[in-house]
Amino acid sequence: MKQVVLNYKTRKLELLDVPSPVVKPGGVLVKNINSLISVGTEKLVINLAKKSLLEKAKSRPDLVKKVINKLKQEGLSETYRQTMTRLEESVPLGYSSAGEIIEVGQGIEEFQVGDRVACAGHKFASHAEIIFVPKNLFVKIPKNVSFEEAAFVNLGAIALHGVRMGRPTLGEKAVIIGLGLLGQIAVQILKASGCQVFGTDISEKKTNLAKQLGADEVAVTGQEDIVKRVKSFTNGVGADIVYIFASTYSNQPIELAGEIAREKGRVVIVGEISIKIPRKIYYEKELDVVVSRSSGPGIYDPFYEKKGIDYPISYVRWTLRRNLEEFLRLIGDGKIKLAPFITHRFKIEDALRAYEMLLSGKEECIGVLLEYEKEKKETPKIEFEAKKKIEKEKINLGFIGVGLHSKGVLLPILKKIKDINLLGVADIQGIEAQQVAKKFGFQYCTTDYKKILEDKNINTVMIATPHNLHAKMLIESLVAEKDIFLEKPLALNVEELKEIIKYYKQKPSRVMTGFNRRFSPFSLSIRKWFDWYDGPFIINCQVNFGFVPKDHWVHDPNIGGGLVIGEVCHFVDLIQFLTNSLPSEVYAQTISGNIGEHIPGDNVIINLRMENGSVASIIYTASGTKSYPREMIEIFGGGAVGVINNFRSASYFQDGKSEEKKTFNIDKGHQNELIIFFDSIQKGKETPVKFKDYLFTTLTTFKIMESIQTSSPQKINLENLNL
Repeated sequence: MKQVVLNYKTRKLELLDVPSPVVKPGGVLVKNINSLISVGTEKLVINLAKKSLLEKAKSRPDLVKKVINKLKQEGLSETYRQTMTRLEESVPLGYSSAGEIIEVGQGIEEFQVGDRVACAGHKFASHAEIIFVPKNLFVKIPKNVSFEEAAFVNLGAIALHGVRMGRPTLGEKAVIIGLGLLGQIAVQILKASGCQVFGTDISEKKTNLAKQLGADEVAVTGQEDIVKRVKSFTNGVGADIVYIFASTYSNQPIELAGEIAREKGRVVIVGEISIKIPRKIYYEKELDVVVSRSSGPGIYDPFYEKKGIDYPISYVRWTLRRNLEEFLRLIGDGKIKLAPFITHRFKIEDALRAYEMLLSGKEECIGVLLEYEKEKKETPKIEFEAKKKIEKEKINLGFIGVGLHSKGVLLPILKKIKDINLLGVADIQGIEAQQVAKKFGFQYCTTDYKKILEDKNINTVMIATPHNLHAKMLIESLVAEKDIFLEKPLALNVEELKEIIKYYKQKPSRVMTGFNRRFSPFSLSIRKWFDWYDGPFIINCQVNFGFVPKDHWVHDPNIGGGLVIGEVCHFVDLIQFLTNSLPSEVYAQTISGNIGEHIPGDNVIINLRMENGSVASIIYTASGTKSYPREMIEIFGGGAVGVINNFRSASYFQDGKSEEKKTFNIDKGHQNELIIFFDSIQKGKETPVKFKDYLFTTLTTFKIMESIQTSSPQKINLENLNL
């Protein structure tokens, strides 16, 4: 299917052929009929992308600070690689569209195939032939509303929410600064609310249009004295509400708003403007100022947007979705007219020409619609011209899941390893799959991972999806008789672990789980230095992980499993490697009291007892500082001490002497891990880590969580898993 994307690296707009999305629970697949180009927002995004790295840095100092902090902890090489990976991402454009449902996901009961729906949301309601949309981001289109009108739905909701933020009441006088598409819609909403409306813009054409749509008075900025005109319009009192819908880097709109508002009036900022509030006039008038946040409550909330969890109407009357519905009702009732805004229509095949017109500024445009063929054109798989020769004796690889870790770490390493044929790559985001396939030389890309498993030419798969898919995809890969590299963790719960064991017994394949730290040259050096000693050891792991926001997917018990299962597992495995033993008992405690923004798993101390008598502690914290090393490991035994400092150096101390291994960059073992995995396949031998070790590591993380919940030590054994 065709989709419009913006490539941040090349700074170019592209119309790509990408695999169409697959339906997921909690949402629907929609065949777009129309989508709306948001002239103001999309132009700003494109102009930002066209800036140099230095200009981007100046415009986003918050991101620069993140890069600097990462540099301190991760080193130059890793920081550069991940930063450039982010800059290379292609971003889908568009966030307001309308079309027909072609497939309904599990959990969606009130909609069916063929329903006409209006859709909203960045990365959902994109300029693409087929889109996947979660339940809170689409609504039914009333019978008397056309697809073209419904395609304005998200822009309408933004205008509607902005108007609500001003708390307009019957008879109040409102001024709108900026009569682009949002401003024109706001004029009609305010008139429907019983307000008197004054509109101003630098374009006479736009002010005339606002007058036609019901504005009581209008004036052209730069040609007329706006302050004088508003004073006359409000009988010398000043505006009750001033809405700023303009988009400009100038501070002029916020200054003008202060001059024309009445004492104790309200100023609502909807447009992208400079906000340097002139204190004197805002102080003297005691003005209320609010920055409206897009289309209403629910926006940017992953629980609302992605999981479909609604806010109770008794507490939140107008959510994002209810604003979408209300905007369409206003259109159907004839309160809002959109036909006068539609200045241009383009077929999706001509989308780039639409953007050329928009960016040139040669034509005045307000509403620019993209049109799509009504026939269903699903393309879950895209093949490229360059065919690879399939040799059964070679490693023919399929890759599933191309998030940041895959693109920034795993795939660049794969590209360096010889004698691997990269055949297919799968990701639920068609743009990501297409971009990775072209960059790294895969033969085809798809949004349906099962096409990788069904491909008889593929004998090896790498799985790097969100954690909740690991067990399911591992089992399906075992059934398909593939060799498997699976990113950690192995599973999220005991039930999944039991299923894995069941299928592994039936279809034993070569499996490696991505516990990379045991393959770091520094971990290997420590083990070599302690070759003479069998233990027991005392080990201390300090992990200054840093804060992870509560709404991050890794905290979700149903997706990420939490930091203990998803991240602490690395250090359980590393302790197993360093002690050459398996865990037998664990006791874990978290901080209590006023933990503020943290959740219990953010700050935990774990004490492990190993079968050979070794003991180990893991201090895992989000309460530290990025100026301190992220990971420190100390191992004591037989009168000697080994230290790994942030996987940048390793030191060994014994009998007054010391040795040190040091590199400029951090090396956590990712490259060694993959080299060893593929070498095992090529030589037809087992991987160096026993599958039983992975089971113990995973079960230990479950027991850590159980210990936290029960405040008691937990025994670790595999008896109940029927190993």
